[in-house]
Amino acid sequence: MKNFKITVLSLFVLLSLMGCDSFVDVETPNSQLTGLTVFEDRTTANAALIDIYSKLRDTGLLNGLTTGSAVGMGLYADELTYYGTTDDNISFIFNNTLLPTTSIVSQLWNESYQQIYCANAVIYGCQNSTGLSTSDKNQFIGEALFVRALVHSYLTNLYGDVPYITTTDYEVNRLATRMPTSEVYNNIIADLQQAIALLPEAYFAPERVRPNRSTASALLARVYLYNGNWAEASNAASAVLNNAEYVWETDIDKIFLKDCTATIWQFSPKLSGNNADEGSVFVFQTGPPPFVGLRAELYSSFANDDLRKSHWIATVTDGSNTWYHANKYKQNTNTGTSVEYSIVFRLAEQYLIRAEARARQGELSNAKQDLDMVRSLAGLPNTTANTEAEIIEAVQQERRYELFTEYGHRFFDLKRNGALNTVLPIVKLGWNSTDVHWPIPETELLANPNLTQNPGY
Repeated sequence: MKNFKITVLSLFVLLSLMGCDSFVDVETPNSQLTGLTVFEDRTTANAALIDIYSKLRDTGLLNGLTTGSAVGMGLYADELTYYGTTDDNISFIFNNTLLPTTSIVSQLWNESYQQIYCANAVIYGCQNSTGLSTSDKNQFIGEALFVRALVHSYLTNLYGDVPYITTTDYEVNRLATRMPTSEVYNNIIADLQQAIALLPEAYFAPERVRPNRSTASALLARVYLYNGNWAEASNAASAVLNNAEYVWETDIDKIFLKDCTATIWQFSPKLSGNNADEGSVFVFQTGPPPFVGLRAELYSSFANDDLRKSHWIATVTDGSNTWYHANKYKQNTNTGTSVEYSIVFRLAEQYLIRAEARARQGELSNAKQDLDMVRSLAGLPNTTANTEAEIIEAVQQERRYELFTEYGHRFFDLKRNGALNTVLPIVKLGWNSTDVHWPIPETELLANPNLTQNPGY
């Protein structure tokens, strides 16, 4: 935690110099932002939140570029093949040769905890504000709690036991200890429950680029599923699916457009006319791929009549060799007017969460209905699975095909189902059972004597 000596004062002086970007159009006042005065004004407090979303989009585990979980976890699991240079940090992820000294390990750790620190600064500032209205306090604190829970959820799924940071006090943070994953989940759930109580159902900003109550419920449903709380996962997903704000989209080519009615929460691009960063990373026109491509085995495993195979995957050939790339996001240049945003939560995941949760509770008919909603979008017939085990297996398969290259779903599904050490040794040379967790960065171990290393490192 040594990198978080930054104070609330310096954090938001920096924010004032950076300004805002396109999440919503907000002008920062000309006067310098200093300390807690940021939270005495609605505009500057809102700017603090916007800066956090910029950080989430551009850095850390949720960014859509080469270091984000869509690429990193796709390479670490069995979705992507790496074609870049052997000295690139990403090659160590693909070859599962990460060490505590590998820079990507500490980079993602530090960027994630910086985002958490900023969320805590917003919570503290709003709680102590005398200038904000109660509704604005609730809105901003609810959003910051959601962010804190979201980033911790990725950290614990990647690094295992991690510190759960809820303060801006450097003296506390620099000696933080690793918390058992079960306790991390308890803290995530508590934060999300509080966020749901504070956030309104209406979106604070257009285009669903700021989280609302349903966004927090969507993450809560995922967390409950990962934690094995089946009834709670089903109920949280239902809270989203029953919301009339969202309309199931039946055209597969509209799912990843910025105005899709099935989108729950998304990041807008940094610049006007830009599109989702994922397009710039995944899409290529000639082979061999410049960076990453889909594994041929993944492409071949899709049924030929699965529309996702023909609409969400593109084939590139030079006449002798064939490569594949994710084609969910189709734009990799500026289009004048942005048409694709990076979608973080969407309805299909919620249907699959509820399908699995229902199946694990013996609600087989309802589980099949949810599963078939997703299959119908892909142009597939209703599932033939009938028993609880068959339906759960069918849901896992559907998650692989529906959510590929989206923020690490495949890796996290294999992990929570205890399948990493069964599936990955087949496709990855040198896979070790201890690779289920990334190493704790050596720089953090040296700075904080209370931190311990994961086994195998």
